[in-house]
Amino acid sequence: MAKINDYYQKKQLMEKLADEINQLEQDQSLKRELAFENSIRELMKEYDKTPKHVLQILTAIDPSIAGAKAEGSTGGTRAKRPMKTYKNPNTGEVVKTRGGNHKVLNEWREKHGKEAVQSWQQD
Repeated sequence: MAKINDYYQKKQLMEKLADEINQLEQDQSLKRELAFENSIRELMKEYDKTPKHVLQILTAIDPSIAGAKAEGSTGGTRAKRPMKTYKNPNTGEVVKTRGGNHKVLNEWREKHGKEAVQSWQQD
């Protein structure tokens, strides 16, 4: 009996969703948005452009679009860390790194101490 109950529940849900879709299809603002979307898709096809191309064009027209895209993304990239340069005064060796976990820097820290190596940072 559980399958028949599940069947009727899903059938009722389908009917309810079909009614909601019919109501949406009658909405004039939705019709306008769908027409706009279709026009954009036709233009992209006519000019052989992808949504990415269109977004680049729109960003060139209105740079605030790029900021809105970056704020809305959840898996986006973050800003790069600044490049830091360290010069060992004893050997003259130079290390450039964006992170603090560099192999040579760690060796220097073990040998000379963290504060000493930090003072070797160049500006």
